[in-house]
Amino acid sequence: MKNIISTIILAIVFFGKVAAQQVPSKAENIDYLITYGNKADKALGDDDFTQIYFFAVPAKQSNAIYIRVFDPEIGGKNDNIIGDANTRTKFTVYGGGGCYSNKDARKIDPVGNYKSGVMLNTKLFDKKGKYDDKWCSFGPFNPKEGEFDKDLNAYIFKVIVEGIDGDDGNAYRFFLSKEEKDNKVVEGGNAFAYEMCFRVLNKSGECVHFYPFVDKNVVSINQQNFDFDKDGDLRLNSVSKKSHVLLGSGDAEWKSSTEKITEAEHNTTLDLQMIKKNAKPNDMVIYLTNQYNEAIPFFSVPIGGSPRYKYKVDVQYKLPD
Repeated sequence: MKNIISTIILAIVFFGKVAAQQVPSKAENIDYLITYGNKADKALGDDDFTQIYFFAVPAKQSNAIYIRVFDPEIGGKNDNIIGDANTRTKFTVYGGGGCYSNKDARKIDPVGNYKSGVMLNTKLFDKKGKYDDKWCSFGPFNPKEGEFDKDLNAYIFKVIVEGIDGDDGNAYRFFLSKEEKDNKVVEGGNAFAYEMCFRVLNKSGECVHFYPFVDKNVVSINQQNFDFDKDGDLRLNSVSKKSHVLLGSGDAEWKSSTEKITEAEHNTTLDLQMIKKNAKPNDMVIYLTNQYNEAIPFFSVPIGGSPRYKYKVDVQYKLPD
């Protein structure tokens, strides 16, 4: 995985600055991230009631940063309330040694020492309403409170979101900001996750995008999705693939499909698309692994931009005499 990340950083340098914006970003076209309480029915779309996100703050950043959360409370118009709102959601920010480098932190499932590092701040939210449909800021954090990664040349912060009680779905968004009370981009920052539990926009025909970056060592990828409800099409696009159909899951089930990676796709971003069919709510989970069963991160902003299919005609014609 370190090799993958190292190559990504080279791509960032090559293609220019990447600015982390709202997470999920506009490029992803995802409505909200969502985490359910640990007593929820998994058929609602959350397989483990835990979400882990990483925020990379460039080494050159000297001023304090904030990790902001939109609508962290439960019970408002954005959440999926099952009966009475009874869910509590914990947001915890980690930094320091092992925050990111610990392999358990980058696994698909929340097992082992995934809460590695130094806990910097934690807040528990319920249905009080103070932050309903509003932003809440964690910080300020000195960038050096994160774990420095030399391959990324950045300080890494980790946010773990846990549904520690109840059966409701808490929908929220993030923003990596240099101001406490406003969303101001940290230039050169980015955000990524190895597994995402999210809500698709409530509109037929909407297209969600996921942007994994594949390095030169990736031979194949395997996508896994949970609880898609057969709500449309799942397709893969790249510089050498156009609308390759992948398997989508039904209600409360996992489905997977494997695709070979061509030489032309090495060191490029893929565009994994989910095209919604029905105008109804749908929460689900997705992740991607390489041939070694290592998780591949989805980036909020596509490295190098969204891929463009390069159609090449390889047929030679002989003109008649």
